[in-house]
Amino acid sequence: MKLKSVLRLSVGAFALLATSAFAEDAKPLKSIGISVGSLGNPFYVAAVEGIKAAAKKVNPDVKITAVSADYDLNKQLSQIDSFVGAGVDIMMIVPVDPKASVPAIQKAKDAGIVVGAFDTTASNADVSVATNNVKAGEEACGYLADKLGGKGNIVILNGVQVSAVVDRLAGCKSVLAKHPDMKIVADQNTTGSRDGGLQVMQSILTAQDHIDGVFGTNDPASIGGDLAAKQLNRKEFIIASVDGAPDTEKLIKSGNTQIKATASQDPYTMAAQSFGLAYDIFEGKKPAETKVLLDPKLITADNIADYKGWTAAR
Repeated sequence: MKLKSVLRLSVGAFALLATSAFAEDAKPLKSIGISVGSLGNPFYVAAVEGIKAAAKKVNPDVKITAVSADYDLNKQLSQIDSFVGAGVDIMMIVPVDPKASVPAIQKAKDAGIVVGAFDTTASNADVSVATNNVKAGEEACGYLADKLGGKGNIVILNGVQVSAVVDRLAGCKSVLAKHPDMKIVADQNTTGSRDGGLQVMQSILTAQDHIDGVFGTNDPASIGGDLAAKQLNRKEFIIASVDGAPDTEKLIKSGNTQIKATASQDPYTMAAQSFGLAYDIFEGKKPAETKVLLDPKLITADNIADYKGWTAAR
């Protein structure tokens, strides 16, 4: 055999061996654990669907476990421990308390689990993707300031103090600070739920003779506030919210609502993008960005016809 033929054979054999070795070394994605704030919130249901769809493209047989922390830190820490014990490959999380979750997230990372955060950032997650929530709050309350002429009694339908909610409120208050005649007359925790928004708003409307604007830190709370307004026949105020959820989209299109604006985000795409970055790390790749902020878009009756809505709802 000629030398060139031997070399060609050797190179070919080496390439085959290298390919085989790579195939043996490549880690298959077997399991994913997901912990979100509440599976009673349509936002997180859509987010989980986004992760599932992205993961199934990688491995149709991947095992996915999605659980609800119900905004309970201890419950979420227990869920993280369970994921570590189960040896999941990737953990996707919306930290109930980002600071208090640091040791548990580190424990997962030390166990070789890639951690992806979404909606709410975590300082030591491998990757995180979230809406620019400060900007979302600014846009929603900027709408109120514009429509109310920079004055009026303002109500805050607040939520569980995760970083997303804290940032939205900070953005809102930065706008209100520029308008000293816009006074916050009530600021209460709705737990970010429709029932919470309904109950809190009923109480506020009973106590307040006149309000002009409401900032809802998420759409479920705002929808609850809108229901309270209908029940008590109070139509003197407008509501600006955050989420761009399908139910809010329908309300704005109908015109039969006090909700006049919502700073939209796309939980399906957000969570899927965070998973994609986490999977890159799982494969040994280095993403160009590990911390991503997505810009919200303010949705009103003026542009609702062009709004594509949440990806999962299309």
